Amino acid sequence: MNRDNIINFTVYCLEEYKAAKGLNGKSVIALFNRYQVIDYIQNCYEALHTTGRQYIVDDIHAYIETRQTP
Repeated sequence: MNRDNIINFTVYCLEEYKAAKGLNGKSVIALFNRYQVIDYIQNCYEALHTTGRQYIVDDIHAYIETRQTP
């Protein structure tokens, strides 16, 4: 695994999620930090980087939803 590829992919995921959800960068960073989304993306890089944009956005959204307290 190339560390630069993982970092670039993480930024790509952040940007795609931001655009899909109509959020600003600061909000997405806060959300990703609160729910450890960056760790999730990096840990699941091998599987996620082979999928499409919509799958990635949906997967991140589902990941966050499962971690929110009711």
